[in-house]
Amino acid sequence: MTRRLLVTLHDVSPHHSEAVRAIMDDLAGLIGPGRCGLLLVPDFHRVARLDRDAGFVRAIRRWAEAGSEVFLHGYYHLDSAHHSDPAAALKARHLTAGEGEFLGLAYSEAARRLREGLQLVEQVAARPVSGFIAPAWLYGPQALAAIADMGFACVEDHFRVWHPATGQVFERGPVITYATRSRIRALSSLAFSRFAKFALARQRTVRLAIHPSDRASAPVYREMLRRIAQFSRTHVPAGYAAVTG
Repeated sequence: MTRRLLVTLHDVSPHHSEAVRAIMDDLAGLIGPGRCGLLLVPDFHRVARLDRDAGFVRAIRRWAEAGSEVFLHGYYHLDSAHHSDPAAALKARHLTAGEGEFLGLAYSEAARRLREGLQLVEQVAARPVSGFIAPAWLYGPQALAAIADMGFACVEDHFRVWHPATGQVFERGPVITYATRSRIRALSSLAFSRFAKFALARQRTVRLAIHPSDRASAPVYREMLRRIAQFSRTHVPAGYAAVTG
């Protein structure tokens, strides 16, 4: 059985250009070029459209040409919905800092953002997207229906990768991710990452997600790079096509 490591870089946007470029350079040295999936945000926080930074567009195309898969990652990466459902309100308040964009969208608005976001991302990357991953891995029921109707090949949340239209689950297991918004979150991230070293060692597919803000914490970033290096020795760095195809 081939074990695989799926590494993704979230929040790819001109807003995070310096951090994104540095992370991609570090990853190229660890797992090789073209082995990290890119989660592109069309207009991060409404202040950083992808197509308005020509240098960043060239960088995205260079990474994609080297083999990096491209995903649509929300549209604004900003949650402006009113959450009348108590469970959704709880998730919006505690699982993300106001960025669960697709948690409370109505079908029509979700479909509009998906359609326009897909067009922009594919134009910028000069290739089709490999799937859709919602900001903070949070999906509302109407957004999920719109995603399924758009024909995306895969979506993922914290615990699985699946086909949105059929419900077929491609992989199960927790994603290793990091948080640096507070000292407690950073310490929790470090603890889970070190636990994952042993707990996920025999997992068929290990997913690890990086955010540009991870570089702001030296201990977190060092731990993340160590974990990628460790898993790359036991799991083949690959793209999502290896598990969804």
